[in-house]
Amino acid sequence: MANKNLTSAKNAKNDEFYTQYEDIQKEVNAYLEFDPDVFRGKTILLPCDDPYESNFFKLFASRFNQFGLKKLIATSYAGSLIVGRQLALSGLEPPPAKNGKGKGYVIELTQVSDVDGNGIEDINDVRAFLEANPPSELRGTEEYPPGDFRSPEVLKLRDEADLIITNPPFSLFREFLSWVNPLEKKFLIIGNKNAITYKEVFPLIKDNRLWTGATGFNKDMLFTTPAEAAFNGLPPTAIRVVDGKKYRRSPSVWFTNLDHGRRHQPLQLMTMEDNLRYNDHKGKVAYAHYDNYDAIEVPFTDAIPSDYNDVMGVPISFLDKYNPEQFEILGATQRGCHDLVPDTKKYNDFWEMRQNGERTGSSGNKTNENANLRQNDGHKNYFINAKGDVIQSAYQRIFIKWKEASK
Repeated sequence: MANKNLTSAKNAKNDEFYTQYEDIQKEVNAYLEFDPDVFRGKTILLPCDDPYESNFFKLFASRFNQFGLKKLIATSYAGSLIVGRQLALSGLEPPPAKNGKGKGYVIELTQVSDVDGNGIEDINDVRAFLEANPPSELRGTEEYPPGDFRSPEVLKLRDEADLIITNPPFSLFREFLSWVNPLEKKFLIIGNKNAITYKEVFPLIKDNRLWTGATGFNKDMLFTTPAEAAFNGLPPTAIRVVDGKKYRRSPSVWFTNLDHGRRHQPLQLMTMEDNLRYNDHKGKVAYAHYDNYDAIEVPFTDAIPSDYNDVMGVPISFLDKYNPEQFEILGATQRGCHDLVPDTKKYNDFWEMRQNGERTGSSGNKTNENANLRQNDGHKNYFINAKGDVIQSAYQRIFIKWKEASK
């Protein structure tokens, strides 16, 4: 339900979701723990991050010297709805716009000095720098407003950067990832969990060019938003109130090509026999063979059998535990991302049924390329043909196989 409402927010352009400082800090610290010099000597671009409002800017600016940065660049998008609400620089206001198109700024930090003389470089010194050095106004073009990441000005900054870090607009995630140029640039960005299976994303995951970040899947992220309309019609599960402040709860994850320690931790797993006997999901794991793929169904990551050497279909949450030295990713259901594990049949002559016996009006085309099982579990919709054959779709599945060296 939260996913559905998040999509509705996107369509309404209410997709300005702002990341909490603690979430950014936790994620960034994981890369520093794995490689203390990960940011040293780097030029970092924050392309959706007004220095007057962004927690990304607040973190990287206040720890500029600690991280050993060469340069920090932050740009803001004209017309942001949340100016001054996150960074709260003690009443410091950005300069007024000159071109009538709205406020879009760029600021470039090449050093942070101990301006106030307290012995440390921190956000107060950054504040003093901004007071003395107001950001430059971006011009934009007829096609792109000032600060739009697709504008020539920001594109030039992208080319200069070694690392791109931000929470891009949810509705533009595909376009933003393409703009980042992930085969050439290092990056750390936030996106919805469903983006894992996008045709623009999954092949990169499969080829070990992109992976999920250090923050686990087991907890949805909470975002602030300036658009009250973004909360309209949401169920209580999609909203979280903390200390009187309202947050959007979103099933989002970090996407990156920066290495971190969690992706090298091997999964400790039981044999198929022991899983069937002792696994906490006992009764829900049968290792059934799919009707249309040469693979078995493994509905829980911790139920992956250590002694099965052929192809397995696992949930996308598997990527939270994925160790590339341990498993090989072969493909995913839907979206044509399964050449190494081709589907073996189509369901064009089937039709979809509700559990009450009513037809939904959808044909079996709807379930082509899903991972389908010959069953009716009595809970969700199923598909049937004139011969009485019944199948049900599993959720989105990733096809994996053990690497021989890890056996």
